[in-house]
Amino acid sequence: MMRVVIGSGGSKNNSGWMHTEEHELSLLVREDWDNKFQFDSIDAILAEHVWEHLTYEEGIQAAAICFKYLKHGGYIRCAVPDGLFPNEAYQNIVKVGGPGPEDHPAASHKIVHTYHTIRSMFEKAGYEVQLLEYCDDYGKFHYNEWDETKGFIYRSKRFDHRNIDERLGFVSLIVDAKKPK
Repeated sequence: MMRVVIGSGGSKNNSGWMHTEEHELSLLVREDWDNKFQFDSIDAILAEHVWEHLTYEEGIQAAAICFKYLKHGGYIRCAVPDGLFPNEAYQNIVKVGGPGPEDHPAASHKIVHTYHTIRSMFEKAGYEVQLLEYCDDYGKFHYNEWDETKGFIYRSKRFDHRNIDERLGFVSLIVDAKKPK
């Protein structure tokens, strides 16, 4: 089984997965993918807080590249900051360009997705999208059960240390984008 973490940031939360960084496997460089994988060879791709570093158009391009290498029925589990989470401090931290100096992790954010944009982006690349965690247009948080063994997301309702006693301190918009069988 071939499972790949994109932009792992040194984290090894997903045992048994291939952990990669941008300098070795860029979402936008097809040659990087050609050098590592065959078409239709990957079962799952995990990207936790990676896609917000791409524009909407680059996101579609990256999703299309991944599509070629995923097996039919394979998926991308993607988590990004949620543009509809009703918390001003959170929105300031995740905003486009980030809140501070260029070495801040959010300094290279190019988009803050909502469930509308992330769904549209992956659907344009041919995926079927299942929303796992997200805020709706009214800021209400929705949670659908998901199996962490199929791609662990730390910045999630269940696992982020900032979420205490059913009070959400930090959420992600999490989707599974599946390549049709």
